[in-house]
Order: sequence, then C-alpha cells, then structure tokens
Amino acid sequence: MIMLWVVLASGTLLPARTDVDRAWSMLTDGAADQKADTRVKAIQALGLLQGNVKAQRMAEKVLQTDEKPEVRSAAATALGQMGAKSSAARLKAALNDADPEVVLAAANSLYLLRDPIAYEVYYAVLMGERKSGDGLLESQMNNLKDPKFVAKMAVGFIPFGGIGYEVYKAFGKDDTASVRAAAAHRLIRDPDLKSADALAQASSDSKWLVRAAAVDALARRGDPAFLQTAVLLLDDENDTVRYNAAAAVVRLSRRVPASSMNLKSEQR
Repeated sequence: MIMLWVVLASGTLLPARTDVDRAWSMLTDGAADQKADTRVKAIQALGLLQGNVKAQRMAEKVLQTDEKPEVRSAAATALGQMGAKSSAARLKAALNDADPEVVLAAANSLYLLRDPIAYEVYYAVLMGERKSGDGLLESQMNNLKDPKFVAKMAVGFIPFGGIGYEVYKAFGKDDTASVRAAAAHRLIRDPDLKSADALAQASSDSKWLVRAAAVDALARRGDPAFLQTAVLLLDDENDTVRYNAAAAVVRLSRRVPASSMNLKSEQR
C-alpha cells in the first residue's frame, strides 16, 4: 500500500487524509449533529461495524448521554447489531430508561447478545411479574407492569418474522397485546421451563393475539409436554388461534410416541 503525504509550509510531512478518515469524520460529525434525526441515522449506521471498539464507544456514549430517546434507542440497537457483548452492562442500565422505546431497544439487543436478562424482560412483559428474584430492578418491574408504559413500547416495534400474516396485521391495533405477543415469541429460545409454563398460561389469555403468539411459541419450542395445551385451542373462538393450534398439534405430535400420548394428557 502506498502512503500519501502532504507537505506543510513549515516543511513538516503529514499523512494525507484517507477515505477512511473522511468516513469516520462523517460518522462522528453526524453523531454530534444538532438535529436528532441526523444523529439517529449516524448512530444506526454504527451497527454495521462489528468488532470496532471506536464505534462501540461512540454508541455507548450516546446511549448514556443523548437527551433524545430516539437517539438513545438507535444507540442501543446499534450495540446489539455490532455484537458488543462487553456493552451488556450499559444495555442493562438502559432497561431503566424512562422511555419505553429505549427499553425495548435495549432488551432486543440483550436478546441478540444472548444475555439471559432479556428473557427476564420478555417474561415480565408477558406475565406482569418477575420470573425470579434476580435480574430486573424494582423500578424496571414497575414500568413493565404499567399497561401505559408497555403500550408505548409498541412505538417503532417491528414484528418478528414467522409469526403469521394475521398476527402481523394485528400489530399496532392493540399496542399492549402486540408487545405481549412479541414478548411471548421472544421466549422461544429461553431454556427455562418457567417460560414454557408462562406461554401455556398465556395461551388462555383474553387477547387472541397473545393466545396466537403463545401457542406459536410453544410449537416452536418443540416440547411435546405442551401438546394438550395446543389441543385445547383447537376450539378457540378465533380462527387464527385455531389454525396456529392445529399446526402446533401436528408439530408436537411428531415428537410424542403414540403409546405415550394418552399418558401425557393425563399427567398434564
């Protein structure tokens, strides 16, 4: 690689400004711009820079100091996208942010980083109570139990893939149910059986959107112990729930030997 140099009037040699230098200047200037919208765009772009310490530090600073929640949210999202596991402590602190959008972004990034506290958040959103005595602060729990706070979490929320078209269309029509349904789906990968039991309980929720997401999540977890939970929903009043339940029954039945299905039914 050929290094280009410039000569100052004093005769001093300095390296010429490279394209990378220019790019970093654009990002840092954008992150410090007076317009919040510009800051959001610059910070969001940092998510492309996996393993870059400079980008990680920039996002962490914005998450802690920016006055606009949409900018803090962008920073939390970027940290998850760049796989910044060492930023987990700062993301956990952001779960106590006064703005629901920031809380949701921080929880999502912790989920992407495979931090178990993300499951604590989604469990609390779904059930309105703490899964265990550890993890979330009391102030965080108070927020997650507040229907108004949970409803505001739906702002800017992008429904997860694979949940089904009818459920996707329902997002935003009932913000609280939408976020709780999303939380149910995020518990698919949680190995804790408390989450499976929570999903089974949510399958009888008064909101069809939550029931549909819960039985969908149970099917994807693949635990045949919850086959009868899905069977009960075959008679649900909502057709989306019924169809999700039907698919769950087929999927979970493949994992259960025919000779043991009746026994498992009696046990549950």
